[in-house]
Amino acid sequence: MKCPRCVQRIHRSAPQCPHCGFATSDLDDLYGADAVSMLKLSDVAGVLRMKERRNVERWLHNFEDNFPQLFFSVYFGSLDDCSHIRQYGMWLLNRSNFKDVDLTRSNDGGILLVVDVNGKSAFIANGYLLDIYLKEEDTFNALSKAHPHLLQGNYYKALKIVITKVSAALVKSSKQVKRNPKKYHGRAGKDEQGDLTSPQTMEQPHSQVE
Repeated sequence: MKCPRCVQRIHRSAPQCPHCGFATSDLDDLYGADAVSMLKLSDVAGVLRMKERRNVERWLHNFEDNFPQLFFSVYFGSLDDCSHIRQYGMWLLNRSNFKDVDLTRSNDGGILLVVDVNGKSAFIANGYLLDIYLKEEDTFNALSKAHPHLLQGNYYKALKIVITKVSAALVKSSKQVKRNPKKYHGRAGKDEQGDLTSPQTMEQPHSQVE
């Protein structure tokens, strides 16, 4: 993973960034240490129409059908100048209690798309279970394809592109891991390797997203 402050690569289990000294507790100092109750679709900025909201909810439900261990969520908001979208996204995924996500799915298997409608920017945060499946180039590609639509204010289209691209990347990478699990030995537990589309692939984790 990359440090949300200095964007240098660090190990996810590191207590703090060796480059800038950032620690996850710094996020609680910025945004609070209490749990945040929210839905998978959190349109705080009010950018979606009612019909679009229904379609998005269907997309998110279909994502869970396709990936039984995971869930996809999105936050549309207007971040102020003090809110760094990368830091805010990681904090929100850590601290959120998603009311419409089944308890069998922890935030460790969550993907959160944060969209700042003021800055026309977006960031994807993910739990540690996805580290070997969702690569940086995958999220970069998804956001790059969606960026023109974000600039135009077409958030509905941008979201559809991100979900489609991320889903395709997960299917491809999970099949690669299943074919060659030894290549990923040490990067994930034995029971956490394989096809994400299979409900028997991964055991439910107990630790929190860092």
